[in-house]
Parts: sequence; C-alpha cells; structure tokens
Amino acid sequence: MKYLCLAYYDVTKFDALTEDDMAAIGRACQPYDEELQQSGHLLLSGSLGLARATTTLRPGNGKPSITDGPFVETKEQVGGFFMIEARDLNEAIQVASRHPAAHMNEHLGWAVEVRPIEVCQAAEAWKARQEANG
Repeated sequence: MKYLCLAYYDVTKFDALTEDDMAAIGRACQPYDEELQQSGHLLLSGSLGLARATTTLRPGNGKPSITDGPFVETKEQVGGFFMIEARDLNEAIQVASRHPAAHMNEHLGWAVEVRPIEVCQAAEAWKARQEANG
C-alpha cells in the first residue's frame, strides 16, 4: 500500500532562520534522507516552496476562482512530502520515522503526517489508459 507523508514546519520559526542555520539543517538531515532512500520504500519525495508563494484555486460560479496564499491560514505549513510503499500503517510509520522531521528540529515545529493513499495514478499510466480506451 502507498502512503503520502507530509512534513510540516512552523512558518514563523522557520522564517527566523539564517542561511547558515538552513545549511546546518541540510547537513544534519542528510543521513536521515539517505537512510529513507536506501530503505527501498521511498517512491517519491519533494520540498515545497514557501506558503506565501502559494496560489489557491476554488470553484465559484462554475469556474475556478484564483486567490493568493494558502487555502488554510495556520502557523504550521506543509514544507515537503514523500510517498512510500509499505505493507500496512505500522510499517509506514516505521519508514516515515526515518524522515528528519520525525527526529530533529522540534523547536521549528517539525512533524510528519502519514496518510494512506486510496488511489494513485502516475501520469504515464493515466495517459496509457486513456489511449487504450480510445
């Protein structure tokens, strides 16, 4: 089964970091990132841009309405994500616990949310299915 893991941080605390602080965090995270990669469970990972650079689309009057900023205003924002393959939720939690946000920088409000994926289609598989169905 696939799981989406969302890595959170506290925006206010994160914004106060210097470039040197960020570089130090990157160096400290590297062993955890490598362990997660080497586990064989990691399918995909990514780091997101700042929440203030977000654009939100919502339906309104039959067409999308575009607004700046995140849909939900909160001090915790998703800063990254990764997708893993695991037998069950218990194994997914064990795998996700290898992520740096599960180990360090508590002072930055780091956290990892593990959520089961019910449907997951890669763009290539979707396109192939569309072509097969005519």
